Amino acid sequence: MAKCTIAIFLSFIFFPGKAQESFPKKLSDAAVELTYQKVQYDPAYFSIPYPNGDVPSDKGVCTDVVIRAYRNLDIDLQKEVHEDMMKNFSLYPKIWGLTKTDKNIDHRRVPNLMTYFSRFGVVKKKTLNPQDYEAGDIVAWDLGGGTTHIGILIDQKSSDGQRPLVVHNIGNGQEVSDCLFQYQIIGHYSYKK
Repeated sequence: MAKCTIAIFLSFIFFPGKAQESFPKKLSDAAVELTYQKVQYDPAYFSIPYPNGDVPSDKGVCTDVVIRAYRNLDIDLQKEVHEDMMKNFSLYPKIWGLTKTDKNIDHRRVPNLMTYFSRFGVVKKKTLNPQDYEAGDIVAWDLGGGTTHIGILIDQKSSDGQRPLVVHNIGNGQEVSDCLFQYQIIGHYSYKK
């Protein structure tokens, strides 16, 4: 017991910020880290391992940003969404005409992530007030024409210091953008397992 207490004490001395980092800060950092990897936007269907499956590391879409950031914090949204859908399939959207779950793709669909975060996270206000948004929040948008989008807010601000920036993949790979209010917000969540 004494060795454990000493180790914790030493971690505060030598790594003062790390031991006390909040989950939203860790998620923000994990999202920013993804932007250093070259990723081509690719919405193709992939057969992937389960659990902890991922599409090829140089490919992905907006949902893969969220999935990878959480996975870097040891939260497997593929597994979490799949298990909840297996138990509660009727609560998830039927946009794609599915009659059963698919562990390869279900977690890679924005409406499914929105449902999961609504069920297990905190649903936050959808406003046009930048003060209502913080680093580590998940935001979903309607791009029009039935296209949805999702991203992670980070602890960096827009050039005017007003809005949190977003890590997402809207076609240019995993990037940081000032796009919080560029599209209609349809979901705003925080989620920590």
